[in-house]
Amino acid sequence: MTATQQPDATATASDSPLWRERAVWFSELAKADGAALNQLWADFGINPEHELLRAPEIGLVMARGRVGGEGEAFNLGEVSATRCSVRLLGKYAGVEGHAYALGRDRRKAKIAALCDALMQTPLSERVAAQILTPLYVKRQAADRSAAEKAAATRVEFFTMTRGED
Repeated sequence: MTATQQPDATATASDSPLWRERAVWFSELAKADGAALNQLWADFGINPEHELLRAPEIGLVMARGRVGGEGEAFNLGEVSATRCSVRLLGKYAGVEGHAYALGRDRRKAKIAALCDALMQTPLSERVAAQILTPLYVKRQAADRSAAEKAAATRVEFFTMTRGED
């Protein structure tokens, strides 16, 4: 997400049309801290009837990188990832949700898939306000903290010239 695409941390879900773009909420759920997502889901208080299309399963994916962020991509190595797919039953029958996340947290993948499904229903604003926005705010704060710690260790180099000609 670029600076112009990021939701305002103080905005409500209805103020931020970006939560209505599936790629944005999908990404936020994938990046979420598992413990924070679990707590927000518990506080959300809705656990819709659903069936597992693909139970949470752990596998490996190949991470690719680029030197300096440019140039030819190369295989960096394999990392664990968890995926899950659900289909809602009852009132929102037929709506499917999917999730992929780095790591081995099956519960996070299932909750993320449920959130993805609910974001495609009339409950989307509530999910955005009570789950996505708090996750985003928490992640932004953690990113700022990490950037500040990194900046504190930055060394400025300069060259002094001698007075000799």
